Amino acid sequence: MTKKIWTALTALAMSALLISGGVLAQDSAKLEQIKKAVQAKLPPKAGDVDSVTKTPYLGLYEVNAGGDIFYTDENVTYLFLGEVIEAKTLQNLTEERRRKLNAIKWDTLPLNKAIKLVRGNGKRKIAVFSDPDCPFCKRFEKQMLSVNDVTIYTFLLPIASLHPQAPEKSKDIWCAADRTKAWYDLMLKDVAVPDAPDCETPINDIAQIGQKHRINGTPTLVFADGRVVPGAVPATEVEKYLSGADK
Repeated sequence: MTKKIWTALTALAMSALLISGGVLAQDSAKLEQIKKAVQAKLPPKAGDVDSVTKTPYLGLYEVNAGGDIFYTDENVTYLFLGEVIEAKTLQNLTEERRRKLNAIKWDTLPLNKAIKLVRGNGKRKIAVFSDPDCPFCKRFEKQMLSVNDVTIYTFLLPIASLHPQAPEKSKDIWCAADRTKAWYDLMLKDVAVPDAPDCETPINDIAQIGQKHRINGTPTLVFADGRVVPGAVPATEVEKYLSGADK
């Protein structure tokens, strides 16, 4: 290859890099512009816009705000609420993105701050954010009796605004001589939580984790793949999530 050709190719490559960098900078500036415009239009209660991403369909931009998703056009003339479904496969693209954005990496969970129960071989894993006075949490625990070969990590997340006695009960459960027994006696048999001496609890730390990941209801389930599922879902659905059969 001659020196002249090499010089020309090098110049062409540098030009491509400069153009590419300019496009990226322009895209970044555009996304920031849209983010600010959307934020200005939202009511204060809607919270902050976390991110804006250009989608591959219809020139729409995805807006992630408070863990939920909606869409807008380039000029923020319209806001589109609803699910985007791919017509060919009937795949819910919005739900897939929502799940990905709200996922919690399993490795980031402080499992040493959870009540642990192993059933069967314990190979499958699930974390549950739960409140001792939550009726839906009790329903969920009873449903889980039919799920085997699983390790359940229960994080105590008392919601005092709904259940004023829950923080004290959570403390007594954690400080009990056998916290796993105290928890399941209460949730499955309605056995009162015995008073326990004061001890250091992780309840405030768990509350911060809940706030960080916008967990504002119990029970909320987290699976090993990071999927977050709110509510007392039936055991049949839990089995699907644990086995990945829902994908």
